Amino acid sequence: MNKLRIKSGKSAGKVKRIYRDIIEAISGTEQDFTEGALRRAIFLLSVPMVLEMVMESVFAITDIFFVSKLGPDSVATVGLTESVITVVYAIASGLSMATTSMVARRIGEKDRDKAGRVALQSIITGLFISILISIPGILFSADLLRIMGANDTIVNEMSSYTSIMMGGNIVIMLLFIMNAVLRSSGDAAISMRVLWLGNIINIVLDPCLIFGLGPFPELGIKGAAIATTTGRSIAVLYQLYLLFNGRRRVKILREHIRINLKLISQILKISLGGIGQNLIATSSWIGLVRIVSVFGSDALAGYTIAIRIILFALLPSWGISNAAATLVGQNLGAGKPERAERAVWVTAVINMILLGGFGLLMIIFPATFINFFIEDIAVVQSGIAGLRIISIGFIAYGLGMVLVNAFNGAGDTITPTRVNIIAFWIIEIPLAYLLAIKSGLRENGVFLAIVVAESLMTIIVLLLFRRGRWKLNKV
Repeated sequence: MNKLRIKSGKSAGKVKRIYRDIIEAISGTEQDFTEGALRRAIFLLSVPMVLEMVMESVFAITDIFFVSKLGPDSVATVGLTESVITVVYAIASGLSMATTSMVARRIGEKDRDKAGRVALQSIITGLFISILISIPGILFSADLLRIMGANDTIVNEMSSYTSIMMGGNIVIMLLFIMNAVLRSSGDAAISMRVLWLGNIINIVLDPCLIFGLGPFPELGIKGAAIATTTGRSIAVLYQLYLLFNGRRRVKILREHIRINLKLISQILKISLGGIGQNLIATSSWIGLVRIVSVFGSDALAGYTIAIRIILFALLPSWGISNAAATLVGQNLGAGKPERAERAVWVTAVINMILLGGFGLLMIIFPATFINFFIEDIAVVQSGIAGLRIISIGFIAYGLGMVLVNAFNGAGDTITPTRVNIIAFWIIEIPLAYLLAIKSGLRENGVFLAIVVAESLMTIIVLLLFRRGRWKLNKV
């Protein structure tokens, strides 16, 4: 009886500790991630990062859910625009990689003043680049859709969606960069709140502006673009307030407000690998969409919905892998490379288990997910095939994204770039073309090529990670 009481008491105590850790993770923690229990550090970082990405997943699903009510052409417009705007995501992600590695190192070195300087110069860099993208994005949105294989209805009637999304890329850029500052400094709970704020606003505005609910005008697919841009803009204003009011781990001071070309040059140098890495990966997605578009709007809509559902599963895992990047950067800055490596392996195991579970669900119940968005038989069949095939590689994806983020967190963005060239340009695009068009597998050939390329990337990056040269990288 006493043994049972002791065991029961220990279990209750463990539950209480987990509950306290969850509350601390969500509300914000002062934990030094270069000290203490590694598993607890991963937990405190991962919980808000996963919740952040869950909301991003909900955002992606919400957009396509409402737009799908407008028909296959509207869904295809979103898919084509997202494929083009992945260039913006690639640049923003590359800048955020540099920001993450540099801010995390400075925090690990206990130099918060330099962390603030890096933050401001990253913001300035993102502003300048986004302006260069906005102008042609607004002026040539219809041409971009035509190049991507859109039909006349999409080009002539729905290009306003693309114009607004491309013109508003500045908020995407700043959202990525400033959340990287918050996240890499250890304020993951704050970056979570920022994204929740922006996405909740989008979720509320989406049906109002698309369908004209209440006092709002009925704007159709254009309303979806306005809702998304509005939500992100408000989130960016909140980020600026947080970084300038001085209550976070990173504070931008008045004396920091000047252009530092030397620091910008360093940010760009590290960013180039990350930008190149993402451009290679995302341009391959553009190529895949172009191949799928050959088979018509139904196939393209099924592909778009399937990819959005897959993103719903992958985004929480990206949140976990972001925890690895922060821990690698901070612990390398603190002179603890072995602790950094242990953090990567523990995070990788967690990620593989999580994605393996999601993958199994999508293989067994694909129709349940696709039917939630659309009932068109041809679109549903295409989406079901996409979910089943791509989900086969989920465990490999889980390991690969953590290892890649470990390199990026260490400031070595060049190694993943080289791996991406092999996996996505040399393997994925040619293989997708051969399987889909030459072998007659249609869009299923594209889905198979994705699994092969992503799995190959994971194998290569695993071999390179085990060599350990990333531990010696300086930023």
